[in-house]
Amino acid sequence: MSTTTVPDTDRGERTEGVVDVPLRWLDDAAADLTTGGVTCGVPVRPGVVLDAAALAVVDDDGTPVAAQTWALATWPDGSVKWAGVALGATAAASDGYRVVGGEVAAARGGAVDDGAGGVSVVERDDEIEVDTGAVVVVVGRSGEAVVRSLRVDGVEVARDGRLVSSRQDRPEPDLASRREAVGVVHDTVVEQAGPVRAVVRVTGVHRDAEREWLPFTVRLVLAAGAPTFRVVHSFVWDGDPDADFLSSLGLRFDVPLREAPYDRHVRLAGADGGLVREAVQGVTGLRRDPGAEVRTAQVEGRPTPPLDTWSSRVTDRLHRVPTWSDWSLRQLTANGFTVTKRTAPDRPWIDVAQGTRSQGLAYLGDVGGGLAVGLTGFWQSHPTGIDVAGAAGEVGSLTTWLWSPDAAPMDLRFYHDGLGQDSYDDQLDALEITYEDYEPGFGSAHGIGRTHELTVTAFGATPDAGTLASLAAATATRPQLVPTPEALHAAGVFGDWDLVDRSTPERAELEDRLATMLDFYVGQVDQRSWYGFWNFGDVMHAYDGDRHVWRYDVGGYAWDNSELSPDLWLWTSFLRTGRADVFRLAEAMTRHTGDVDVYHAGPWQGLGSRHNVQHWGCSAKQVRISTPAYRRFHHVLTGDEHTRDLMLELRDSDRSFLGLDPTRKVRPDAATYSPRRDALAVGLGTDWSALAATWLADWETTGNERSRDRLVGTMRDIGALKHGFFTGEGLYDLDTGRFATDRDRVVVSHLSAVFGLVEICSELVSLIDTGQVEAPGFKEAWLQYCRLYLAAPEVQEAELGVAPAGTHLEQAHSRLAAYAARHTGDDALGDLAWTSYFRGGEFMGPEAFHPVRLLPPEVLVPLDEAPTLSTNDAAQCSLATIQNLALVGERLGRHG
Repeated sequence: MSTTTVPDTDRGERTEGVVDVPLRWLDDAAADLTTGGVTCGVPVRPGVVLDAAALAVVDDDGTPVAAQTWALATWPDGSVKWAGVALGATAAASDGYRVVGGEVAAARGGAVDDGAGGVSVVERDDEIEVDTGAVVVVVGRSGEAVVRSLRVDGVEVARDGRLVSSRQDRPEPDLASRREAVGVVHDTVVEQAGPVRAVVRVTGVHRDAEREWLPFTVRLVLAAGAPTFRVVHSFVWDGDPDADFLSSLGLRFDVPLREAPYDRHVRLAGADGGLVREAVQGVTGLRRDPGAEVRTAQVEGRPTPPLDTWSSRVTDRLHRVPTWSDWSLRQLTANGFTVTKRTAPDRPWIDVAQGTRSQGLAYLGDVGGGLAVGLTGFWQSHPTGIDVAGAAGEVGSLTTWLWSPDAAPMDLRFYHDGLGQDSYDDQLDALEITYEDYEPGFGSAHGIGRTHELTVTAFGATPDAGTLASLAAATATRPQLVPTPEALHAAGVFGDWDLVDRSTPERAELEDRLATMLDFYVGQVDQRSWYGFWNFGDVMHAYDGDRHVWRYDVGGYAWDNSELSPDLWLWTSFLRTGRADVFRLAEAMTRHTGDVDVYHAGPWQGLGSRHNVQHWGCSAKQVRISTPAYRRFHHVLTGDEHTRDLMLELRDSDRSFLGLDPTRKVRPDAATYSPRRDALAVGLGTDWSALAATWLADWETTGNERSRDRLVGTMRDIGALKHGFFTGEGLYDLDTGRFATDRDRVVVSHLSAVFGLVEICSELVSLIDTGQVEAPGFKEAWLQYCRLYLAAPEVQEAELGVAPAGTHLEQAHSRLAAYAARHTGDDALGDLAWTSYFRGGEFMGPEAFHPVRLLPPEVLVPLDEAPTLSTNDAAQCSLATIQNLALVGERLGRHG
């Protein structure tokens, strides 16, 4: 099947080529596919595959595997660039698989669908029914229930799966003033309908007695033969930060309970595979013994023997044994959870257990069936929680809290009063001391978003402890198939990078640098507790060596918000290493930066916020943060539909330049400047690279000709400018999507190339070189920029007429010289690249690659410190290292 529209092309002279892409499990161990199957993406070289449905999957023994394939992205000629691949629970477990096509697929019998356990989707006027073979899920097209019913073998085990929330008008906890809301479904669409994978998208809003707000999108991702399905929940916070304080947000299911209370069970996941295993009415530990068989059956969740086989000393007094109706697990911090229970709402909570980091899964049911729900990132995204309520009645409920009602209400007000920064001059002056780009009214969270992933599993009977522990582990750390680094490299995707190579001492030293920085940041996340609902996934910008803390409270030095492209660093590092910890750090960053750091509604929709103490606090709202360049990796490696949404919602982000001038505070003519629709000031660095990435992502994902024309057209315009990229800023016509080509000036910013311009230009030049795109002059303009940026002033002046100022960040820009060296064959440029590289980053010295251990009482907890290392340097040094090794690695021995 194919869910992507591709441009019309003449395919008469084209034939299917050979594809053989090995897949490995990210964690190097075969996963249990019953926990929801698996979806991944595989790259294909241009012109090789015309229809993704022709691809097939075989296991590591070469046996055909039932699979579903579709196009995630296409090359300009219409051939498949990235193919989505889905395996269901019916697929045989294997240590690895291969995606094959052309002659290889033909030899294996072509695409495989064994017809067993496939997903079926039935659409009705008011509902959609999806049958995976293990569970039947009914999804509503309207009303309050996102999931109306879950059935196993014809028995309804859960119903009325709905979103619930509450808000209040003050930041202090105030239960009396809370307004309860429920999600209301507006639209439901089937995005995929099998045979192996089905996806249903549900959109709506939260509604209380006074208003509607918090628009949401929920995707249900179901796999053939799996009782478990994924729920990807995203919402946009569209409130007033000074008046709306979200006090709870969760997903709730009702669970019918038909058996006696002693045959009803609650399971709550703790840390590291541990489980709280309890019955609603416990018969263990009593003064009188019902019998070993009874006790064992109850603990294991099996039906207890008939009552007449129990000791009468228990059955005669069973009504004296309390039933525990309600259970609560709260994870209010990253490092501690509590479990309590009570017999009734008007009775006190009794302590059950405490622990560190719950895996965030719960089960409620009886011996005839029940439901388990788990939340990925449960402790990392605190404050979270789980509630079981009404377990002693005929219908209980299971609620997974994304924001716990016991936590302080969500307070998204700006963190200071402005400090007298009323004018642009005041704001620029403050920038000199706290590096914070403040502007009144611009620190609003209105329009930011958040995404969570959950698993929902229907059971026909209470599962054993091992099954639930495995499900909790798979929820906490989702199994993922990925192409091998060798396969990714052979496909030539994502610009200039090479495989890890330690073949010489000089290369080994640089590989050690790369590994050290990755290890350091992976470790910092936990050591510094970079966790929390709005924070998880981001890293800090700069370090305070005096306090031994990252500058979490110093203006623009706090949360990084993609400054100088850490997203690109982490994803490119994953491509070449295949490291699971790097993948998961990059994935969490993609989720965060794409949702939280970007506006999805309101006046700045489509723009992202520069780094700040709060992710939304900076007044610099720019496309350099929202750029799809940081999201494409995740989409094509996982097939994730929400990440696809994040990219495609930006297709018209060029319109943002009409409403907000990114250079308004430093523009010489700021007092008189008024944006003109036919002459918008668009920087050829951070601005155009983001727009180019947006248009390329849209074009390759949907075939949108408007995006194609704007991308290729502006490439041609840059090529036609007298000074190409050195022009610095183009005058953009919003209606035609083109730059004026008569601008004659030379302006350089040291930031132009460090937000994805290098990477996107490399991809675009490769499209030109392979005949996929015609853009005369563009390659030459880019090579000129790469040749001259680090050139001697007299060389720059000879070609440009002036030696431009502002050519800083030598190490970061060393890869420009390396790129020019590779494409021109000029060894002197290769030597310039390595000479500039070894002059070092902006601040860091050799000590940045040798973190030291600090211990209390000097610090709060044991931690590692590299005081001269900033995320700017870590990202750009790493990208320069990777790209220089790939482009001019043979010159390293002269300089290393």
